[in-house]
Amino acid sequence: MRVISGKAKGHKLVAPKSAKVRPALDQVKEAIFNILYDVSSAQVLDLFAGSGSIGIEALSRGAFHAVFVEEWGPAIECIRRNLQHCKLTDGATIMKMPVHLAIKTLNKKDRPFDLIFVDPPYEKDLVNKTLDQLANSVLVDENTMIIVEHHPHEPIDEPKTLILTDSRKYGQTDISFLKRQS
Repeated sequence: MRVISGKAKGHKLVAPKSAKVRPALDQVKEAIFNILYDVSSAQVLDLFAGSGSIGIEALSRGAFHAVFVEEWGPAIECIRRNLQHCKLTDGATIMKMPVHLAIKTLNKKDRPFDLIFVDPPYEKDLVNKTLDQLANSVLVDENTMIIVEHHPHEPIDEPKTLILTDSRKYGQTDISFLKRQS
């Protein structure tokens, strides 16, 4: 696993050796960022961050700031190590807590994000719960793009305020893009 593009291009990233973390495959990560094209100056929220590879890729490509949300200690340590190795710590905040609590905490700051990555553990019934919580928060406005990496057996149930704008399949991984309805 590595950083694909930007100022940290080629840097290898570490991940805990555990089934609890499923880092985004380079092919999937590259596809996501090719679709997004330009993330420069973006405010990024990386939920269920794992090793931090998605948020780190965004920072490497010029995102202004990334918030990494992860509750598992060994994964948090990997995020810290990866940020230090890539020299991207200045643009990062790490929140060690469950995603649902992080969304509540960030909601109090009354500030939307440009990009929100949602990559929960597969088949744990977290995809749609997280989307519902985001849909009812101030973290998502009409300019926010939500990118969800999920298992094909966990289809997206669009919350009333969000619409699916694109969906791609890469093996056992589905990538869905959602925006707030105007």
